[in-house]
Amino acid sequence: MTDHPYAGLWVTADGRIRHELLPEGRYVEARGTRERAYTGRYTVTGAHIDYVDDTGFTADGDFVDADTLHHAGMVLTRRAE
Repeated sequence: MTDHPYAGLWVTADGRIRHELLPEGRYVEARGTRERAYTGRYTVTGAHIDYVDDTGFTADGDFVDADTLHHAGMVLTRRAE
């Protein structure tokens, strides 16, 4: 997934949830002050993303446009890192 178009930092409007989608198919999720609350891998098929964290928990979401991700009832937007 090198140079994947969705790689980068995605953040909720309040900044509490932050997903960093790394180009190699890994992610790091920060929650509040916990910078590495969850880590795992992700795959993207079209505009759909599937997450599997390192404990085996799964989640998914959809990119509604190039800068907006809907995930687990949240809206995250792309941010410059």
